Amino acid sequence: MKIFDSELRVLNVLWEEQEIRASQVCKILEEKIGWNRNTTYTVIKKCIEKGYIERTEPHFICKILLSKEEVQKQSVIDLVDKFFDGSKAEFMKTFLEKQTFTQQEKEELKKMINEWN
Repeated sequence: MKIFDSELRVLNVLWEEQEIRASQVCKILEEKIGWNRNTTYTVIKKCIEKGYIERTEPHFICKILLSKEEVQKQSVIDLVDKFFDGSKAEFMKTFLEKQTFTQQEKEELKKMINEWN
């Protein structure tokens, strides 16, 4: 699943709103990032073609078909495959080396790892 940044902007609106008229998506994205109506409708059309959202009538209602969690998980898998040759260990090593964690975050990570085993 390859989701472009433009598609993600539309999906973010829909995750927040669930079901919304396409015209409302246009207004939100115009206010947030300055997109014009044509740009938004083009991206909505691509999302429909890819099966990310569905359009229902009347009023061109857009409904999200993917959960945010699904997209996040697949995006991480794609990232690991693309940049770390599929090695989750290398990804984790790089991630942990390049981040600054609070003590609370460290405890949460330790707990997750202990529960995973």
